[in-house]
Amino acid sequence: MVVGEIAEAVDLLVIGGGPGGYAAALHAARLGRRVTLVERGELGGTCLNVGCIPSKALIEVAEAMVAPDRVAAWGVTTTASLDMSAVQAHLRSVVDKLTGGVRHLLDAAGVVVLAGEARFVKPNRVVVEHGASVEHLDFRHAIVATGSRPVDLVDIPPDGTRVVGSADLLSTESLPEELVLVGGGYVGVELGCAFAKLGSRVTIVEAETSILPGFDDRITRTVTRGLRNLGVGICCSSTAVGIEEAGLVISGPDGSVVLPADRVAVVVGRRPNSDLIGLVEVGATVDDRGLVVVDSGRRATESVFAIGDLTAGPALAHKATAEAEVAADVACGRANAFDPTCIPLIVFSDPQVMVVGMTEADASGSGIAATSYRFPLAASGRAATLGMTDGFVTVVADGDGTVIGVQAVGAHVAELAGEAALAVETAATVEDMAGTIHAHPTLGEAIAEAAMGLAGRPLHAG
Repeated sequence: MVVGEIAEAVDLLVIGGGPGGYAAALHAARLGRRVTLVERGELGGTCLNVGCIPSKALIEVAEAMVAPDRVAAWGVTTTASLDMSAVQAHLRSVVDKLTGGVRHLLDAAGVVVLAGEARFVKPNRVVVEHGASVEHLDFRHAIVATGSRPVDLVDIPPDGTRVVGSADLLSTESLPEELVLVGGGYVGVELGCAFAKLGSRVTIVEAETSILPGFDDRITRTVTRGLRNLGVGICCSSTAVGIEEAGLVISGPDGSVVLPADRVAVVVGRRPNSDLIGLVEVGATVDDRGLVVVDSGRRATESVFAIGDLTAGPALAHKATAEAEVAADVACGRANAFDPTCIPLIVFSDPQVMVVGMTEADASGSGIAATSYRFPLAASGRAATLGMTDGFVTVVADGDGTVIGVQAVGAHVAELAGEAALAVETAATVEDMAGTIHAHPTLGEAIAEAAMGLAGRPLHAG
């Protein structure tokens, strides 16, 4: 049914039901606003449906596949086999449980959820299209959280079968024999580790001089070693230039090479969806990267807010969730601003990576006289019990002894991000961290050990 141009008035409109959008809707409803949320796909967005959650579930499946090799030295003999159809059923179950939880929370908060694709047509109006249905909504405030989409490569366009994106790769029920991942950022590295453990022969192609460009060299070297131990091929300073029957054609330091590939996954990055919703119609400013310009309260205009991948900063779900509360507060007349000291970066590789705040090199580049101490996980009791001792934890402090950064690479170090971020955000000192009693044996002790070393009294490492 097509509805005419008679618009329905809504109080606070949220466009996009991913981590930022549904969090904004819940915060605003809690503050007493009547909230309408429009989502063109599934609640939970990319992260919950085809990104963060299914990928981490698959990583756990992959870890189970290689567990027999890891525990053999412990006197445990076991075997593992793979049923990709059953794996996909498991991933869908995990996703369905979480998306169902989001829907329940929105229902309980009284948020009206509309299916459809929203587009601004006037400063205070959107049109929502869903099939043959068209509806016009006049809003008092709008929070836009439409996220981002994968960047495609002109030379190797996706066909949904041989050349795919990360979402298609995650939903595959046929394990590729030869998988090439174009892009050596965190998505490529995570998927490379997972599919190598599942049994694929994996190659990562990266245009920069190393995988995980932008990360500390010691971290990238440790992760590179982990990838090579899994049999993953790494072609850096190389670009994909074509696809042919024999495989993916890349151009690198040694000229053109054809990599065997029955599946090629392009994971070179994402672009904001700012061009799909008509933001210029409301007077918002969009820069040449497609990012919406906002103030510290996430305002793009007087009545429109933008959060998440649409705005500058890392395209991470936890950033969007944090921005959502700020936008909801400001839209409801409460003072708030998005001004984090740090945004944790995690890579669920093998070994894992955790980066919070500044490295010593970052600090030096900013004119800060910083010092650091690196505690090796080879000296960690908990890492020894896990049988995974490769890696380290580094604590960085400024000249006053204030913790300005924590970095780690090793098994399960992602779980240290909360303590690290809290220390940086609250300007904890090295003595605060060193003097806090950490439970034994846990990986968290490694943070205390690094702080003790930085304070000049190392305990389990010289």
